Amino acid sequence: MNFENILFDKKNAIAYVTVNRPKVLNALNMATMEELRAAFHDIKNDASVRVVILAGSGEKAFIAGADISELAKHDAVSGKEYTHRGQSVLNLIENLGKPVIACINGFALGGGCEIAMACTIRLATENAKFGQPEVKLGIIPGYGGTQRLPRLVGKGLAMQMVLAGEIITAQEAHRIGLVNEVVAGAELIPRAEAIAQKIIANAPLAVQYAMEAVNKGMEMTLAEGLFLEATLFAVSCATEDKKEGTTAFLEKRQAQFKGK
Repeated sequence: MNFENILFDKKNAIAYVTVNRPKVLNALNMATMEELRAAFHDIKNDASVRVVILAGSGEKAFIAGADISELAKHDAVSGKEYTHRGQSVLNLIENLGKPVIACINGFALGGGCEIAMACTIRLATENAKFGQPEVKLGIIPGYGGTQRLPRLVGKGLAMQMVLAGEIITAQEAHRIGLVNEVVAGAELIPRAEAIAQKIIANAPLAVQYAMEAVNKGMEMTLAEGLFLEATLFAVSCATEDKKEGTTAFLEKRQAQFKGK
């Protein structure tokens, strides 16, 4: 695939997706969103890829937000279509069935913060900045910011970020649970790769089912979530990987998982 706005590579069971518009701080236009959609569809259908690392090029930004020149042209009808198209890309990322690790360097604002929240795990450098400043433009977050942010940090803190349009530091983002870890810039990708390798060592279907249980369970009552967990546990018990994992443990050897 030939991309103009992203970089796409695969190595050692990891797919590397990098938004590559550094001159505009990796701002999201619809062309970039469609390239992300194509890349993540490819990843979803490629059994050799186990984990994704998502980053932004340059030293200033992960993704600084939407392309304002494009955004300014929307009316009610086109704006609704614009948000639905963007939301569908983020839903693809969130429900990929494979973990996506966001490596956040610099600004993650608006749509950039929203893409990070759709990822499975978020790592940030010490200079990273987060925010949902859409109200300053007369609009509201449209790529899931009003929904994923309160689920991650709680209603009160989410309200403060969304209504005040505040930009917070990486350290504050870590304190409130928006990011998993804050690391030095030089350690960002290596740390993501280290986490990825730990995930890759585990059974692919178990990882997929565990993610599904967490993601879907967040929208359910506890009783419904427990039922889903029991169902997916039962499904995992029928896999070849479960037989291999338990046998390898009892035989004190390394398991050789096949994703079957």
